[in-house]
Amino acid sequence: MVSALQRLRVTPNQVTIAGTVLNVAAAALVVADHLIYAGVVFLIAGCFDMLDGALARLAQRVTPFGAFLDSTLDRVSEGVVLAAIAYLLATEGRAIDAALVVLALLGGILVSYTRARAESLGVECRVGLMSRPERVILIALGLFFNVLPYVIYIMLALTIVTVIQRVVHTYRQLGRQEK
Repeated sequence: MVSALQRLRVTPNQVTIAGTVLNVAAAALVVADHLIYAGVVFLIAGCFDMLDGALARLAQRVTPFGAFLDSTLDRVSEGVVLAAIAYLLATEGRAIDAALVVLALLGGILVSYTRARAESLGVECRVGLMSRPERVILIALGLFFNVLPYVIYIMLALTIVTVIQRVVHTYRQLGRQEK
């Protein structure tokens, strides 16, 4: 697939943008309460998220801006889908579950932020249970099996654990550097 994209002269940034557009479509499907279709589109968009980096490496087009764009649009993609889930839950009268979706979104952002901030300090920080691929899989499962509230509870709990793991890891690594 990556080789075919390279032959077609598709750029990694185009793949990143296409994945974001697919996530917006998945969010629209969530709002329309077409959860299985939303799950399919969301998983396809997740594949695009894996393809952009692989294409960049294969085509030797890895750039700082490409990495920045990928990370930024990953947050947009996850945010738009979770916002749609929060909306759906709110329209069903599940205000607390909708609020928990917002907290899960904050947790996902913090997972990414703690890694980025640690790495800006020179600490590799890939520890934790709930990084983006795991969140994508959980959300897709919630969409496919219409168990979104339960998935959100799990995601919220595990993102909190992951943030704590990353803070502790970074603290320990920076402590070693200061000695």
